[in-house]
Amino acid sequence: MDERSTNLDRELVDAVLRGAPGAFERLVRDYQGLCWHIIHRMVRHPEDARELCQETFLRVHQCLHQYRYESALKSWIGQVAYSIALRHLQRKRIPLLEPAADGDVPSPLENLGDDFDLEQAFGDAQVARRLHDAIDALPPVQRTVLTLYHLEEASIPEIAMITGLASGTIKSHLFRARLRLRTVLEGRLGVAV
Repeated sequence: MDERSTNLDRELVDAVLRGAPGAFERLVRDYQGLCWHIIHRMVRHPEDARELCQETFLRVHQCLHQYRYESALKSWIGQVAYSIALRHLQRKRIPLLEPAADGDVPSPLENLGDDFDLEQAFGDAQVARRLHDAIDALPPVQRTVLTLYHLEEASIPEIAMITGLASGTIKSHLFRARLRLRTVLEGRLGVAV
């Protein structure tokens, strides 16, 4: 975390904690997109996602005094959102991951690089719709990791802070999600990725 963002985080947190007018609203405005991406990708139900986002910011407001600047504020808020969405899925008994298939052997296609740009590769509206449908069909954890990495541009260490998953596990989820998207797009649309 660079010094400038640390100072900006500290200023915003201090303003919220001292009750400065508009400070909490600014925090919500700055991080509502991140919160929505994490929660909506996990629960996939807009009404539940809205409620869980509200719950996230309520929890952030209640617990902000516990934030210790050990990670970026973005990571800390993302972690709160992720844990709230995770508990929601657990309460509803929704599986978080796909069961591993017997003899599950990594495919060479899993080596699709980190420089793969989802948005640039799929400019066509029909392909984009299929891509978003394919992303929605991923298990919640893969969906979330993929969204954080490609749409929120979070680094592997930031995703690890948010999810509590090991870096290797995150990379595995990214590779599997990309492989699955590649298979869907090549199979249904004949798009070579």
